Amino acid sequence: MAGVGSAVRRLYLSVYNWAVFFGWAQVLYYAITTLLERGHEAVYDAVERPLQFAQTAAFMEILHGLVGLVRSPVSATLPQIGSRLFLTWGILWSFPETHSHILVTSLVISWSITEIIRYSFFGMKEAFGFAPSWLLWLRYSTFMILYPTGISSEVGLIYIALPYMKASEKYCLRMPNKWNFSFDYLYTSILALAVYLPGSPHMFTYMLAQRKKALSKAKAA
Repeated sequence: MAGVGSAVRRLYLSVYNWAVFFGWAQVLYYAITTLLERGHEAVYDAVERPLQFAQTAAFMEILHGLVGLVRSPVSATLPQIGSRLFLTWGILWSFPETHSHILVTSLVISWSITEIIRYSFFGMKEAFGFAPSWLLWLRYSTFMILYPTGISSEVGLIYIALPYMKASEKYCLRMPNKWNFSFDYLYTSILALAVYLPGSPHMFTYMLAQRKKALSKAKAA
């Protein structure tokens, strides 16, 4: 019975990883072809739907960690996925004024390359029980370039969106109201920016430790 459960788990995770892999591959393809043909101003419109699908699907990884399907700690998964969902829906989708900025292109390309490598790595691990050494190296090395470019793009786009948040007051709740509660999306976003300051170096250090552990284990094997 345990063997059947393990097989179902591997099948589910394999299908999940490859489905999201193809979503990110579509994002990267549309981003690059649109960048070359029409310029960075048109990239967001070209990738919007597959980007929303691929990034929102990552929410399942939090559930995977909570129910024990994967060993990744939720404490590391939650802030990374949470920040990306915030960018995808709370910034890019909510404030169209950001769409034509060059940082959208750097964000999308950084995210998509990272995730294509990651999901193909885990997809192969679940489907075949192993991944080639070159893919392992890419999985635990490319972040050294793509994490800084992705994080810089995230911070830049939040900052760019701040004036539009202030002018539109979107997602704000003002008093008086029946809940006797107020909420300011602008200040929440500024707080999110402040979290990036200690959070980004911490996450980068965590990933360096994971890289050392994974590559050392592979070398020993």
